[in-house]
Amino acid sequence: MNRIYLDHAATTPLAPEVLEEMTAIWLGPGGNPSSVHSFGRTAKQRVGRARDRMAQLLGCASAELVYTSGGTESDNMGIFGAAWAQRRKGKDHIVTTAIEHHAVLHAIERLEEQGFRVTRLEPDRSGAVAAEQVAAAMDEQTALVSVMYVNNETGTVQPIEAIGAAARARGIPLHTDAVQALGRLPLRLHELPVDLASFSAHKINGPQGVGALYVAKGTALVPQLLGGPQERNRRAGTENVAGICGFARALELVESGRETKRQTVRELRHRFLELLTEELGAAGCIVNGGSPELVPDIVNLSFPGLSAESMLMNLDIEGVAASGGSACSSGALSRSHVLLAMGLGELATSAVRFSFGMGNTIEDIAHAAQKIATVAKRLRNMV
Repeated sequence: MNRIYLDHAATTPLAPEVLEEMTAIWLGPGGNPSSVHSFGRTAKQRVGRARDRMAQLLGCASAELVYTSGGTESDNMGIFGAAWAQRRKGKDHIVTTAIEHHAVLHAIERLEEQGFRVTRLEPDRSGAVAAEQVAAAMDEQTALVSVMYVNNETGTVQPIEAIGAAARARGIPLHTDAVQALGRLPLRLHELPVDLASFSAHKINGPQGVGALYVAKGTALVPQLLGGPQERNRRAGTENVAGICGFARALELVESGRETKRQTVRELRHRFLELLTEELGAAGCIVNGGSPELVPDIVNLSFPGLSAESMLMNLDIEGVAASGGSACSSGALSRSHVLLAMGLGELATSAVRFSFGMGNTIEDIAHAAQKIATVAKRLRNMV
C-alpha cells in the first residue's frame, strides 16, 4: 500500500542531513558540556556553535536563546517565568486567546488557579484576533500577553507585529507560541516587538525532544527548572547536545529552502482542494479558516454530516495519515476548541486537518484526494 503522510503539523520526518549531524555526535566520544575536561569542552563548543548558528538565522543574540525539551516546555517556561516575574511587581492579569495550543491554555489555567485574572479573546470566523481586541483587553495590572503566531489547526497567521506594538507601548511583555511559524514565516526576532517566543525542532524536520525559548534581553524571567547553572541559570539540566546540533542543522535547511518550499506547498494545496471540490462539490468539503493571512501547508477541512473520527479511521485504513487537530483522549476525538471558538459549531464535528511537507509530491496529493473523496462518499452512503 502507498502510505501518504499528511500530518506534518503534528511532527515532521527527520531530514537525512540532520540525522547525519546527530549520528556523528552519538557515535562519540561523548561529553557533558558542564565538564571541564576536553570531552566536556568539545560538547560545550558544539552547543555554542549551534546556538550561534540559530541566533544568526533568527536575527537575535545567542544569549537570548534558551534550549528546552520542546515546544510545550518552551511555552510553559515563557508563560510561568514571565508571569511570576511580573507578579513580583504587583501585576496579576493575563491576556490570551481562546485558540491557543493546549501547552499555553493549560499553563494559563494553572496561573488562574494561582490567582491571576485571565482575559481570553475570541477570534473571528477566519480564526484571527484583531490587535485592537488585544489592546482593549490590557489594563494597568496586565502582566503578560500570550498570542500564538500561526495556529496549529487552521494555519491562520495572527497580527503579531501590531499586537506586539500595542503591548510594548504599555510596557507589557508579549509571549508568542511560534512553533508553527518557524520555517514557514521569515522571523527576525530583533525586528519584532516580541519578548518571548517558543520553538520546537520536530516541526521543521529536526529531532523530537528539543526546543528553544527566545528571551529578549532585559525580559524578566523566573526559572522553572532548578538544579545546575546551565543555560545561563535560566534552565537547569544537562543539554541535549545531539538534539541541539540537529535543531540548528534543521533550521539551516528549512531557512535555505523556505521560499521554494512555500511555492511548492501552495501548488500542492491548490491541487488538493481543486480535486476534492471536483469530487465532493463545494458543500461537501469546507475549508475552515478563510483568512488570506495563513500558511499554505495547513488545510483544515470539514466534511458536513460525517464524523472526524470515522474519516480518520477510514483514511488510516486507506493509507492516508491526517489529524483531527485536537488531541485524542481515551481513543475518542473531542471537538476542536479552536473551531468552536471560531463559531463553526457542528462543522467542528467533521473537521480534519491535512498538512503537507517534506516528501509529499503532486502525485501523492492526487492519490490522497481520491482516497479522501472515496471514503467521504462511502461514509455518506452509510448515513
